[in-house]
Amino acid sequence: MTGLFFSFDGIDGVGKSTQMELFCDWLRENGHDVVQCRDPGGTQLGETLREIILHQHDMPVCPASEMLLYMASRAQLVDEVIRPALAAGKTIVSDRFLVSNVAYQGHAGGVDVDAVWAVGAVATDGVRPDLTLLLDMPVEQAAARLNRDLDRMESRGAEFLNRVREGFLIEANKAADRIAMIDATRDIESIQADIRVVAGRAIDRRVGGSGDQPTT
Repeated sequence: MTGLFFSFDGIDGVGKSTQMELFCDWLRENGHDVVQCRDPGGTQLGETLREIILHQHDMPVCPASEMLLYMASRAQLVDEVIRPALAAGKTIVSDRFLVSNVAYQGHAGGVDVDAVWAVGAVATDGVRPDLTLLLDMPVEQAAARLNRDLDRMESRGAEFLNRVREGFLIEANKAADRIAMIDATRDIESIQADIRVVAGRAIDRRVGGSGDQPTT
């Protein structure tokens, strides 16, 4: 059987890093060979593009160019990391994937949403997560958690980030079978418990109810 692919998404400050680490620990405890990656990033090309996209504040980048830079990084990540890992039966857990561009450059940035999905289909060669775990909380609450220098996306202000959040929720409502919205305003343990429940269902679907589903 080919491997499983999970991604975590949401606006910055919702707790993705913490929940990803706990989730990966749980997967490993239940026998999964886990490969973690981040998008953009995860390859030599991807890390170079990540620096341009997120941290070179003095370089003008229009939304369409921004989207295409993300896509280039993602294409390399799929080719170099994700597809080989899936073929080897490993479980991929990615910090962000294609729906991020749909929310940030599409819904919030003004690039046609259908066009972002279409370019994404080319960049990923059809590879998509079995399940995206969308951590959601109000923008103001998420922003209060960020105690570091803001990257290019985070520094665009509450109005932009509210459009991003709304974009995520729109996409989750359109694809509830592939994007699970998780209330991230609660304590860490409650959030992780919900993540394990919905991920367990996705795993169970893949193994056909054979009893190999991890325990919660």
